[in-house]
Amino acid sequence: MSLDSGRRRFLKALIIGGGAAAASRVLPAGPADPPPAPLPGPQPSPASAPARPIVYRARREGLASDKGLIDAARLDVVGIKVNTIAGRKLSPHPELVLLIAGWLQEAGVPARNILIWDRTDQELVKAGFTLNRSGSGVRIFGTNEDYDWKPREWGPNGSCFSKALVSEMTALINVGVLKDHELAGVAGGMKNWYGAIQNPNKCHEDGCHPYVAHLAAYPLIRDKLRLTVIDGITAQCNAGPAYSPRWAWPWQGLLASTDPVALDTVAMKVIEDRRKELNLPSLADEKRAPKWLAEAGKLGLGEADPTRIRVEDV
Repeated sequence: MSLDSGRRRFLKALIIGGGAAAASRVLPAGPADPPPAPLPGPQPSPASAPARPIVYRARREGLASDKGLIDAARLDVVGIKVNTIAGRKLSPHPELVLLIAGWLQEAGVPARNILIWDRTDQELVKAGFTLNRSGSGVRIFGTNEDYDWKPREWGPNGSCFSKALVSEMTALINVGVLKDHELAGVAGGMKNWYGAIQNPNKCHEDGCHPYVAHLAAYPLIRDKLRLTVIDGITAQCNAGPAYSPRWAWPWQGLLASTDPVALDTVAMKVIEDRRKELNLPSLADEKRAPKWLAEAGKLGLGEADPTRIRVEDV
């Protein structure tokens, strides 16, 4: 997978903090796939747009966000949480993640203060990442069994969190995948935090509701999160979270926002649209609509009402 120069320039502007102004000027004009249908409901006028969360949707050209994200002078360690459970064909592309790490360095974050991580070394390797626990450069490794063994209560559950998240990381970038989940409905951004705790098996009842929302609201995650990116270069609309070639398709895009709830709401719409194209039942009809999205909105994590989310194609 090779990212074109437009996408490279755009991601760089986003990570360093170019924000929405950069979004309008970095991406070159050119042919693109037809964009997905807009979310239902009234579209905001330019005057009212800043009051609503924005999800930028990039097809072939890259990703964007609505404001500057990172003040490198205040950062000690940036953790980039990826989702590699599905293996090489349905995980964040290593090139994309390493580009983000590279531009963090340009923004002033030392390479050794950037940590690309997930649940296990084994899953990272299967997804195409090269481990680096003690060498120079960006660190890449799994939590494995290295948890902070002090249980912490977070709403409906209690867990031990990754020790690196607890003791090292001061800022987080969440890089998930645009895919369906057999229980949660959608495994885009917030569901990715299941890979930060030692007992995710205890958090799947009732379609992962309200577990996903309350875990994302826990201060160790909520207070450190700066940006969520969803890799949809290859997406999957059914039979997730494992890779299923029957239901995977080249969506060829990325989604990004500082609002994780709005982002997952838009990701759900993309998945539902694809399911409709293939004559599959809706997630609601299969009794696995992501109820945790509304709960996340109630917890103040972001906007779950699709009529109040502004989606911009770039």
